[in-house]
Amino acid sequence: MLTDVFVNRYDGTMIWTSYGENARRFMVQATKMVTEQLFPFYINGEINKPAKESLERIHNKLAMEIGIDPLSPLFLGSYRHTIADVLKNFLQREFEDGFDPDVYIKRRISLVELAFREYGDQVQAANRALPGKVSDVEYGVGLAGLAKSLKLPEFTKEFLSKQNEALNQRWAANFDELNERFRQAKFPLSYHNGFVQLSSDALVDKTIEKPFWELVADVRWENVQNDMLRAVDQRDTGDRDASLSAARALESTIKIISGMNNWTHGKENGASSYIDNLVSQKNGRFIDVWEGEILKAFFSKVRNPLGHGPGDEPMPALTFEQTSWAIETCMSWIKSLVSRIKH
Repeated sequence: MLTDVFVNRYDGTMIWTSYGENARRFMVQATKMVTEQLFPFYINGEINKPAKESLERIHNKLAMEIGIDPLSPLFLGSYRHTIADVLKNFLQREFEDGFDPDVYIKRRISLVELAFREYGDQVQAANRALPGKVSDVEYGVGLAGLAKSLKLPEFTKEFLSKQNEALNQRWAANFDELNERFRQAKFPLSYHNGFVQLSSDALVDKTIEKPFWELVADVRWENVQNDMLRAVDQRDTGDRDASLSAARALESTIKIISGMNNWTHGKENGASSYIDNLVSQKNGRFIDVWEGEILKAFFSKVRNPLGHGPGDEPMPALTFEQTSWAIETCMSWIKSLVSRIKH
């Protein structure tokens, strides 16, 4: 099965021309984050089976994509390395003359990306399962009901909720740490919602991108996430469709909000009509008239010229700076619109 990894997405984009002390230090830090914080191989001296299985999945996915299996030698003499050791030895392999520093670092960033994606998926799965577990305890269903009757503390609504909250807090702490480690290593990267991407503006990342990704983390916004992730990757690799992908994410957001509030009537013709649903006084004026006019102007002046064939006219294109502006504008609008739902 194909896996989307950093080294393949940025294959044609040169990021690193050398491997120095900052990069070496990051690899040690990344090892500890992956094999000790996210997936500790040992707990109280015993092998942590779920962590072992997760590390093996991460290894196998990356090995398949970069064509190196195993990622580092399995044996040292007669001693067989654990999967945690295999990943550690891969991440911390000594950089040698003749290595391509760009490929070397990208492959290791890919491992970190896969590890954080794996952990993030597990947290999301736990969040989705929580209501069902709580319901089983409250209504005494199955083993949960037996455990409740025995008054086991692990089977109470309060315990399950606190356990889930602690899991999310650990995830947030590791998420924030990874982005801070990127900053300290002077890597122009940021991690959001399963993907490591280029990020050259720390202020934009802090004030726009980070809160944007947090707001659209729910499964409801999956199409918005996917299109915006695609937009950022397309911008970084010089694909002219980056602004179109960002505009598609914004249009999806508008349509979702219209639908979830039962404002969609089925006769809409394009983004403009859905914007009217949000502006409508009958619908409670979700956005003001002037906001609707600005949104419509973005679609007519930026999205539409790029989304239609130019005929015999020159192919329209945005500069890198204009593309970044379009992506950041769409992120800001989406962040603003989704925030209004939550308040």
